[in-house]
Amino acid sequence: MFKTISLPASSPLLAQPFIFGVATASFQIEGARDTRLPCIWDTFCQQPHSIADNSNGDNACEHVKYWQQDVAMIADLAVDAYRLSIAWSRVLHQDGSINQQGVDFYRNLLKALKARNIKTFVTLYHWDLPQHLEDQGGWLNRDTAQAFADYTDVVSRELDGLVDSYATLNEPFCSAYLGYEIGVHAPGIKSQQAGRQAAHHLLLAHGLAMQVLRKNCPDVEAGIVLNFSPSYPLTKADEHAAMLAEQYHNQWYIKAILTGAYPALLNQLSDTVKPVIGDNDMAIISEKVDFIGVNYYTRIHYSRTADNWFAEAELKNVPVTDMGWEVYPQGLTELLLSLHRQYQLPKVYITENGAAMADTLTEGCVEDIERVDYFHTHLNAVHAAVEQGVNVQGYFAWSLMDNFEWAYGYNKRFGLVYVEYATQKRILKQSAKQYRALLKQRKK
Repeated sequence: MFKTISLPASSPLLAQPFIFGVATASFQIEGARDTRLPCIWDTFCQQPHSIADNSNGDNACEHVKYWQQDVAMIADLAVDAYRLSIAWSRVLHQDGSINQQGVDFYRNLLKALKARNIKTFVTLYHWDLPQHLEDQGGWLNRDTAQAFADYTDVVSRELDGLVDSYATLNEPFCSAYLGYEIGVHAPGIKSQQAGRQAAHHLLLAHGLAMQVLRKNCPDVEAGIVLNFSPSYPLTKADEHAAMLAEQYHNQWYIKAILTGAYPALLNQLSDTVKPVIGDNDMAIISEKVDFIGVNYYTRIHYSRTADNWFAEAELKNVPVTDMGWEVYPQGLTELLLSLHRQYQLPKVYITENGAAMADTLTEGCVEDIERVDYFHTHLNAVHAAVEQGVNVQGYFAWSLMDNFEWAYGYNKRFGLVYVEYATQKRILKQSAKQYRALLKQRKK
């Protein structure tokens, strides 16, 4: 068990211009529910048995109230960059007009980060679709893709000069599969066809937004953030099942973006499941990106089902996080090398990597040594991939602080910083101190 976060002295990660950062998402931290429109997660939280602890995001970390304190905390960590998301429902009214209070919040936040020489990585959509758009079909409605482009147009003009990097979407897999296909995330729809159609419209929204960003801010880099849980066969007999899962869950998104085509698996789906694809859609989806954001937490094993499909298989006697996810750092190296071999990749950022652990606050301290070990081993996994030729140019720890962990509510803690929700006190965990020590060392 590593008790410090370190890298080889000669590691490219320790040299400029490699970027180290921390990341958050709007719904998970902002609170201030009364100053924005309802979104699909507000609605989902009201549905019985949707959230493990029956909580919601009404208050969360009250970041809208404490943002200045949080900026100071980010700066204290010695990071180069902060990745945040904009809440669509905070910056626009239902009629499409600007919510000036919301825009001013983000403008002031970004200006404060800039004043401290912290780069700003802005995600335009991190799962919090305005409810009034869901009422019109949400991501099953093709018009939502255009609505997203219109929202992107407003944000990119209003925040002109304040953003270093834009990501259109965060993890469209989660929005589509978890939200519309198996229903464990908002809006809670359970339909394979809905999942496939939502995925297509999300990718279409990405492509349309890329066109807007190229027009409004051509000198600002733009891309998309994708999550990958690499697929491994449980046994030799399950190799085909793992390949199907890999295409369905991982390659579906990156292949469409980088090559303008879905995986061959598309042709195996029934006509009742296949998404409706417009004539020019794939050309729009494959608009050139400046970067791919890679989110990695774990790998997944699969076994073959009786109908020659795939099902997740549970491993026994392996180290796991508080989410029950296997700790497998070499999977990050293997993933990056695999993508490097398969595609002509643009530059890559590790936009999320981290671990939920069963943290305990004891005498004002959180000794989260397991998380320290997780960051150490995964950063060294990135180092190994870079040494073998993968163009990784940044790493963002998930997350800056404990927050509303979606369907798990406040039961799971991913933060480098412990949040005492009753008082909103922020307490640096050992992992935060170790991460800061690594970053301060490289700046000497």
